[in-house]
Amino acid sequence: MKRSTDTEILSDPSFSRAVIDWQRAHGRHALPWQNTRDAYRIWLSEIMLQQTQVTAVLGYYARFLERFPTVHDLAAAPAEDVMAHWSGLGYYTRARNLHACAKRVVADYGGVFPSDPALLADLPGIGRSTAAAIAAFSAGARAAILDGNVKRVFARVFGIDAYPGIKPVEDALWRRADALLPEGDGIEAYTQGLMDLGATLCTRGKPDCDRCPLRDRCVAFATNRTSVLPVPKPKKATPERRALMLAVVDNGQVLLQQRPDSGIWGGLLSLPEYDGHVALDEADDVSPTTLAGAAGEFGTVAEVEPLLPLVHGFTHYRLHIQPYRMGVSARGETPPGHVWWDLATITDAPLPAPIKKLLGQLAAPSLFN
Repeated sequence: MKRSTDTEILSDPSFSRAVIDWQRAHGRHALPWQNTRDAYRIWLSEIMLQQTQVTAVLGYYARFLERFPTVHDLAAAPAEDVMAHWSGLGYYTRARNLHACAKRVVADYGGVFPSDPALLADLPGIGRSTAAAIAAFSAGARAAILDGNVKRVFARVFGIDAYPGIKPVEDALWRRADALLPEGDGIEAYTQGLMDLGATLCTRGKPDCDRCPLRDRCVAFATNRTSVLPVPKPKKATPERRALMLAVVDNGQVLLQQRPDSGIWGGLLSLPEYDGHVALDEADDVSPTTLAGAAGEFGTVAEVEPLLPLVHGFTHYRLHIQPYRMGVSARGETPPGHVWWDLATITDAPLPAPIKKLLGQLAAPSLFN
């Protein structure tokens, strides 16, 4: 007796047909990275859209393409230029991987992205789901995606009562995603349709079930559990850290420091820090005299003034930033990895968004000492 495979058990052609028909009639069709087979533009959009809303990506996407119209242009660009055009979009590892990927595509594939999802997934910053999306949209490859939106759709439609981020559950979701792929034409509409459903109807809060093409087969809708599925990630207490940052200013310029490639804000410019990151309950108040001494290597500190504090949330902790403006009357030798930057053009610097916001406090001409 022949045993049924997972694909045969989970396969349901009516599922893909419902998604395809809905996408063609009601899905998104006018986004700037749609209606093209240009793998470079598709890849760029997919990387930018990781953990970022479409509305936030649109402006960055247009400016990025204007500066780097081809993968060759991106590969040849200085890293600081790439980071500057990414600044504010967050998750900066994406930008470093983007640059590394462009170089690999040029070096290994002559500037032409491969159409095989397995080869795409081997490139920096491209995981299995992103590789499938790029291959589907650029070459019509039949490959399954499983991003956060798709996990949410599957968890609700199929009533999955477990957190989808743990490996056994995710593996089962991948098997289901593979089994539900449409046969024949329609992979682009199906792939886009799953993304659109999760982004526009099957949203985290207040899903629009009345317009969903999968409502009649949705376990969460039938059992009134759309508010509890997918099962959320078990919560942990969010660690709190703080950093004391030194805004050393002189003659309309501020001293910036190149951050290491690894860690938060890797590869960007930022403000020098006093004593790095320390836990809030371990941090003692630091006197202006102590701070002035710490900044002494940058010049003769004439005055120390606290600026408004700032709290910035990362994925795994919250960072409390206490900045101090430090006016110097005479500069010392600029240390390696540091650069003086005109405050008048600070928006052009490759800075993390919270540091740009912080430096906005220095915009008053009276502070340009």
